[in-house]
Amino acid sequence: MPKNFALLTFSNTVKQLQEENASRKAYQRAEAVDRYQLGPAEIAFIASRDHFYLSTVGENGWPYLQHRGGPTGFLQVVDDTTLRFADYSGNRQYISAGNLLDNAKACLFLIDYAQQQRLKIWATATTQTLDELPDFAASLKQEERSAKIERVFTLKIQAFDWNCPKHITPRFTLQQIKQTPELMRDILA
Repeated sequence: MPKNFALLTFSNTVKQLQEENASRKAYQRAEAVDRYQLGPAEIAFIASRDHFYLSTVGENGWPYLQHRGGPTGFLQVVDDTTLRFADYSGNRQYISAGNLLDNAKACLFLIDYAQQQRLKIWATATTQTLDELPDFAASLKQEERSAKIERVFTLKIQAFDWNCPKHITPRFTLQQIKQTPELMRDILA
């Protein structure tokens, strides 16, 4: 299996559109570079996130996108090709969990609005119970949450790509605003 976002995403139709719009030559180079092992920049970026978007596909072929949030670092880097996070009880629809039972392919979209950075990750997912992963259970931040952990998702990275920051609208969390009042005054001015 290719370990490259371009080989996973650039279908013949996509390549045809790239050709028609004069971007094929530039993107053809991307097909020659495997990127599935996280480096220091990716690991630091993931560790600093307090949310991401998870995309799955159901047995009916329809995509589903879900927001996942938690304390900073809740999406943990296990090693340079593996991520893990706890799945807490929520609205009890189980769409992402069900989709991943039918089709293990997932895509994560991590974004830092303030720094205008985004990282896309293609992965295959498996689920475990917290009892099966005692080291992971011990590593969870002890926060007060009314929800219980129903399962743990482990994601094996197949490819990743840093995405263009061009149209990311800067947004700031309340914590960022409180930490940097001078910066915010400058931005607002």
